[in-house]
Amino acid sequence: MRQTSQCLGEVMEEFSGKLLESMLANGVFPDVSMDLATYVTRFQWDRAKYPTAQPIKTLTEIISKQVSQVDTELKSRRAAYSHLKACIQSFERKNEGSLQTRSLTNIVKKEDLVLNSEYLTTLLVVVPRKLVEDADAGIFTVTLFKSVISEFKAHAKIHKFTVREYNSDEAEKQKQEISRLAVDKKELYRTFVCWLKVNFSEIFVAWIHVKVLRIFVESVLRYGLPVSFQAVLLQPRKKSMKQLRQQLNSIFKHLDPMAVTGKPDVGLEIPDGSTGQQEYYTFICYPIKINLVDPS
Repeated sequence: MRQTSQCLGEVMEEFSGKLLESMLANGVFPDVSMDLATYVTRFQWDRAKYPTAQPIKTLTEIISKQVSQVDTELKSRRAAYSHLKACIQSFERKNEGSLQTRSLTNIVKKEDLVLNSEYLTTLLVVVPRKLVEDADAGIFTVTLFKSVISEFKAHAKIHKFTVREYNSDEAEKQKQEISRLAVDKKELYRTFVCWLKVNFSEIFVAWIHVKVLRIFVESVLRYGLPVSFQAVLLQPRKKSMKQLRQQLNSIFKHLDPMAVTGKPDVGLEIPDGSTGQQEYYTFICYPIKINLVDPS
């Protein structure tokens, strides 16, 4: 889920202000999208995707397979988009820098050159500017007999003039390639952003269902059968979070007295792949962090 949201942020870099608008979730009604907080507070189990008649093991396998497929396709699409972006950036870098090294494709036109002549040709010469001028150099065309090209280049070198190689056919191919890459990027951007939005929603919905499964399983393991518990969603202010947990711990101490008397922390396997120590309470508590966008 974090990889998908991060990739969405990278691809939508130019429209970062609209990133949160793109990170939505679909509830049990596919055509209804809502922000993440609204989805969580209005959560309903999606029986169509995850039939409650199925065993919990089967439901977790369905979710795991779904996430694995998205992960595989995300890597493939991300690599393709990054490769195309790198190709475009490579062409852009060639159009930067000094006249001694930059591409001449967008500078030289066919009418600047003598073409298809049996005896004449046109060379492109970069001449350093004088001290009183601003730019570092200027590029000039020199039309001369083909027979004196070598002599001209030798004299140009003495005067520190740079004779640039230029092929009009190759330049035309480069222009066409740049144009094609720009079209490909626009189309790939459109389809990739659409895919990311849809699959971010799918993964987020799956993640919340995993949270609900955990609450159910842990409640049965802790309190036994028959099932008799109430799941509640709380959104405390950050400053009051510690105090709220202490009060809840005290209210429900009759459910698990050992937790109040200093029962040691319990190591838990977290479904998002991380592991660590989670504080033990008389009640069951799992955090849901939906702020996936770095505020900086």
